Amino acid sequence: MTTALPKPISEPRTRTNFNKNWKFLLGDEPAAKSPAFIDTKWRKLTLPHDWGIEGKFDEKNPAKPEGGGLPTGIGWYRKEFIAPVDFQNRLITIEFDGVYKNSEVWINGKYLGKRPYGYSSFAYEISQYLKTGKNIIAVKVDNSAQPDSRWYSGSGIYRNIWLTSTAKVAVSNWGTFITADNSGKVEIQTQIQNKTLKLQTVVLINSVYSTTGKLLVKSKAQTAKTDTSGAILKANLEIKNPVLWSVENPYQYKLVTQIFQNGKVIDSYHTKFGVRSFNFDAQKGFSLNGKPMKILGVCLHHDLGALGAAVNVRAMERQLEIMKKMGVNAIRTSHNPPAPEFLDLCDKMGFLVMDEAFDMWAKKKTKNDYHLNYPEWHKRDLEDMIKRDRNHPSIILWSIGNEIREQFDSTGLAITKKLVRIVKNLDKTRPVISALTETDAKKNFIYQANALDIYGLNYNHKLYKDFPKNYPGIKFLATETTSALETRGFYDTADSIRRWPKDGKTKFMEGNKELSASSYDNVSAYWGSTHEETWKEAKKYDHVSGLFVWTGFDYLGEPLPYPWPARSSYFGIVDLAGFPKDSYYMYQSEWTDKPVLHILPHWNWEPGKSVEVWAYYNNADEVELYLNGKSLGKKSKQNDDLHIQWNVNYEPGTLKAVSRKNGKDVLTREVKTAGAPAKIELIADRKNIKADGKDLSFITVRILDAAGNVVPSADNMVDFKLEGNGLIAGVDNGFQASLEPFKANYRKAFHGLCLAIIQSTEKSGVVKLTATSAGLTATAITINSNK
Repeated sequence: MTTALPKPISEPRTRTNFNKNWKFLLGDEPAAKSPAFIDTKWRKLTLPHDWGIEGKFDEKNPAKPEGGGLPTGIGWYRKEFIAPVDFQNRLITIEFDGVYKNSEVWINGKYLGKRPYGYSSFAYEISQYLKTGKNIIAVKVDNSAQPDSRWYSGSGIYRNIWLTSTAKVAVSNWGTFITADNSGKVEIQTQIQNKTLKLQTVVLINSVYSTTGKLLVKSKAQTAKTDTSGAILKANLEIKNPVLWSVENPYQYKLVTQIFQNGKVIDSYHTKFGVRSFNFDAQKGFSLNGKPMKILGVCLHHDLGALGAAVNVRAMERQLEIMKKMGVNAIRTSHNPPAPEFLDLCDKMGFLVMDEAFDMWAKKKTKNDYHLNYPEWHKRDLEDMIKRDRNHPSIILWSIGNEIREQFDSTGLAITKKLVRIVKNLDKTRPVISALTETDAKKNFIYQANALDIYGLNYNHKLYKDFPKNYPGIKFLATETTSALETRGFYDTADSIRRWPKDGKTKFMEGNKELSASSYDNVSAYWGSTHEETWKEAKKYDHVSGLFVWTGFDYLGEPLPYPWPARSSYFGIVDLAGFPKDSYYMYQSEWTDKPVLHILPHWNWEPGKSVEVWAYYNNADEVELYLNGKSLGKKSKQNDDLHIQWNVNYEPGTLKAVSRKNGKDVLTREVKTAGAPAKIELIADRKNIKADGKDLSFITVRILDAAGNVVPSADNMVDFKLEGNGLIAGVDNGFQASLEPFKANYRKAFHGLCLAIIQSTEKSGVVKLTATSAGLTATAITINSNK
């Protein structure tokens, strides 16, 4: 199918989504770069696309379990489209938000270039290669050299593509840079490009609008003469009584930059921005808009569970909603630049962001990773990240690297200084940090470069207390913490804290045949600590600006400590399907003001077994526990406790906890002994979605007994049938060692739960999902999909 573009172009600037009507081949086909190549047998699809997530888990896949155990390889994409009728007089640019990796692009057989780094956004001007009528774009993606990552990267054109049309004199891509202080003073820098091959005179006007579209302030007209090298113009505006961007009220303004020539608007470039100030202090920690606050952050990898790396705004939004309810106010984009839409969501939803560039520099971590491209590409990749992202009010930190190997030798000195200089040349308003692991300052060459604004320490929570003494006057942030291991719904004895494995040389021999780690928060990797161990230290000291817990969600790949068939991480506070583990409620009780009472574990055990019962709570003085109506006593947190516990001899029935403040009940929670699986319950996170071919409804599947209790041992196979204008985009159950495919119409429950992800089409109507399982009462749910 040939894609027709808008014609003629009436707007001064158009930006068209270019995701539809692509054809795809998994495999290498060098002849596909030719316009004459016949691709009629290729698969038709809509981007974004990750071919890895469609494959089968296999220990022999070159990415290995550390890379998720899914296929990589080489793939080709082709698309036929019609150029705008007046393309000869315009600048037509194709923009790729991200391709993993080693993308090469051809237009009508003409080679545009290569971009190795899979996380960079980039663009090519294609005007000169277009022709009237049909045009062919071909993209080769090569992710065959493995292993190339310490986690699942995905493969393909996994982010959005855009086609932009402008006049030949226009604002450059990422051509505005806005800084604003709390008084309302706004500084604007605009880069103008001139592709006419002649000297041009233009007039520039900047206007600021409120979120409701009200014009607040307009600049005076600036006249500029620009030759083919372009021009940079600066302007100052003032917003009276500005509304400040904050995590509670993430208010954004819109800047409209217009270029006029001969009295006509020839370009209109829109930029969202926020007005806010922040500060890191060596003694007092972090403050936003003058208000002291702790950065309560999590690290997030870019995969979206069963959807893989393919960008979907709703899936990212859901992750952030789940984090927000936990009390999270900050995200670290570990360990690479994120999708632009992710930053848009952080701006909109009120998250602070540590935007990270690299997981390695010139020294490798895996055989085929970015170290091979670093010498030629690091400057361009880092500059592009800063220019693309620097108007986002959510971003408060630029990270130039994570656990970089150059910490350990003198090459780290010059590289650190160079990378910081690259950042500061483009943005002096935000501090630069690197996440460090070498704790001896005299041996840490990245620190010794004396170029970083803040000391970023990974793990080593016992060093927080004496940091001001050991590093006087240095600002401090815990850039990565914890690495606790948990499997949702699995519990074994919580009598001691374990490190799995005990060190980097010992092969992991402990654990269990279930390939599960206890959800009691008593297991961590040897380099890390439990959630409670870490948070107790971080909350105690004002000089700790905050922390980023490893990780908010489980992610594909890096299944330490378990061997195959484990294929995804155990580090998340929330599992891969989006179901919270128990530690989620510890954070919620500490990081939010809303009343919390959560008890664990489930209540299906062998008679007479002694079971540790934990409770996380807040906004109360005490919690009283009852078993079958009999009080087992009141408990309250002492000293720095983050939970309370009882040792209870199991008997079937109802375990009830009541939290009280000043003698009055605050919350009641019950856990009941479940009987045999009897029926299925379906719960949609959203029953109304957009018929745009992208929107999603995440449907939780619960296996219940006859009384309506979730059966914690249930592992029933659930089959799904979908009717109407929708499709099953993915299925999951959160188990880190499940080898069932994500792209399927069935899924086994895990500890009573699984997930079906429903995606809309572009046709409105009712979508009906029916879930069946042998021996259980079936059920159905309807989703409304509307324009």
